[in-house]
Amino acid sequence: MPKAIISALGCSVPPRVLTNFDLEKMVATSHQWILERTGIVERHIAAPEVATSDMAVEAAQAALAQRGIPACEVDAILVCTVTPDMMFPSTACLVQDRIGAKGAWGFDLSAACSSFLYGLTTASQLVLAGSHKKVLVIGADTMSRIVDYTDRATCILFGDGAGAMLVEAAGEHPYGFIDFLNEMDGSGGDFLKMPAGGSRLPASLETVQKRLHYVHQEGQQVFKYAVRKMYEICRDLLERNHLTARDLAVMIPHQANRRIITATAERLGLEPEKLIINIDRYGNTTNGTIPLATQDAIAGGRLKKGDLVLFAAVGAGYTVGASLWRWAY
Repeated sequence: MPKAIISALGCSVPPRVLTNFDLEKMVATSHQWILERTGIVERHIAAPEVATSDMAVEAAQAALAQRGIPACEVDAILVCTVTPDMMFPSTACLVQDRIGAKGAWGFDLSAACSSFLYGLTTASQLVLAGSHKKVLVIGADTMSRIVDYTDRATCILFGDGAGAMLVEAAGEHPYGFIDFLNEMDGSGGDFLKMPAGGSRLPASLETVQKRLHYVHQEGQQVFKYAVRKMYEICRDLLERNHLTARDLAVMIPHQANRRIITATAERLGLEPEKLIINIDRYGNTTNGTIPLATQDAIAGGRLKKGDLVLFAAVGAGYTVGASLWRWAY
């Protein structure tokens, strides 16, 4: 049976930076208020002409360049996003065409902030089944397009960015994918959503006037659920594999809120130096957060070949996921 490994990583963020001090001029908030409640200092914002597929293409090309292979070797492309360029065709189709992945098939995967982890799960299973040799998993979101910059509760949270990981078969490689746990709890669907734009509430003058095409969140409900479930999913996955937080080299969580991340680590008994947090520089880029944080972990020498890494996320839906890997490069 082939081993599924993550063999390459590439990321892309727009050059424009929106700081907390910039937001002070836009809504009734302050740098200190944002920092204390979220851990965010700044976030990157895409230019008006830049769409999700543009950042996805840059991230994909960076990953392929790192691996040193042409796009024609990719068997499948999974674009994990809640901000596709359009409802159809899929953003995966747009990326496939632009990078020249002639032999690939693929699709968009939408599970809110858990989409990228669900994409890693899907890619690993395609490789383990023996039907695919190389699967490109891209997490990309242009959240600034669906954020209401008159709503201080949500506009402070999000930024734009993308990251791509190449998951491939590696024969008898000693490292790679170990296990995953994913969950859904649809009873929380009303607490974090974009109400309009689908078949329930198609776009109309009324939905636009009511600002229903933006992110709507009940922050306290989401916070409480995320703190509990991120801990539980990580605990259960570690226990199932007869591991504890002490065995981890690093934990790389979805970057939604610094307090959620640190609360999870404390309950797991994870040492602070093993926790990767970069929300201060990027905000919540939704499906870009885990690859961006992984890139920082590697650059900082905190994630190395042979290390045991735990990825985790909680998203709207609710969706929850955790994934264990032995880092392969």
